[in-house]
Amino acid sequence: MNKAFLHFKTITKHRHEVIKNCYKAGILFQGLRHDLSKYSWTEFSAGAKFYQGDRSPNDREREVIGYSKAWMHHMGRNRHHFEYWHDYSPKDKKMHAIEMPLKFVVEMFCDRVAASKIYMGEKYNDSCPLEYFEKGKIRREAAIHENTSKLIEKLLIMLSQEGEEKTFAYIRKLVKKDRAVSKIAKGLTKNRE
Repeated sequence: MNKAFLHFKTITKHRHEVIKNCYKAGILFQGLRHDLSKYSWTEFSAGAKFYQGDRSPNDREREVIGYSKAWMHHMGRNRHHFEYWHDYSPKDKKMHAIEMPLKFVVEMFCDRVAASKIYMGEKYNDSCPLEYFEKGKIRREAAIHENTSKLIEKLLIMLSQEGEEKTFAYIRKLVKKDRAVSKIAKGLTKNRE
C-alpha cells in the first residue's frame, strides 16, 4: 500500500483518538483542532516519506537528515507540546521553559494516550504512556517547566494505577475548576477597568 495513504490513515486515526480523549476530558472543541498542521504539506510530505507504521516518522527523519523539519513545524504551531512553551526571560535574557496552561497539559495527556494506543496496538495497556514518558525524562528535563512535568506525570501515573475512567473524571474536575477560576479572574479584571 502507498506510504502516503498509510500515513494519512495513521494520523487521522490518531487525531480521532485524541478527539475522543479530549471529549472525555471536557475539552472537545480543543480536540477538534488537534494536530491539523499534520495535514500541511511540510508535515504531511515528510510523514509520508519517512512513514514506518510503528513509530513517528519524525524519528526516522531525524536519523536520516539529522533533524526533523516536520517536527519543528509541528511544535511551533501546536500548543499541546511543551516545546512550544519557551521564551526569553526579561531578567537574564536566556531561553526558559514556561509553565503550560492546564488545557494544553490536558490535551498533551490526551495526545500521549492516543499515540500509545495507535503505535502499541494490541500491546497497549494503561501503563504504556507513563513508560514512554519515563524513557524521555532525562532528555526532556531542562526543556519542560517543572510544574508542567509534575502535572503530566501525575496524570500518567493516575492512568497507570487507576485507569482511564477515574483519570478522565479527575481531569474533568480540574478543567471545570480552571474555567471557573479564569471566569472569576476575567470578571475582576473587567471591574478594575
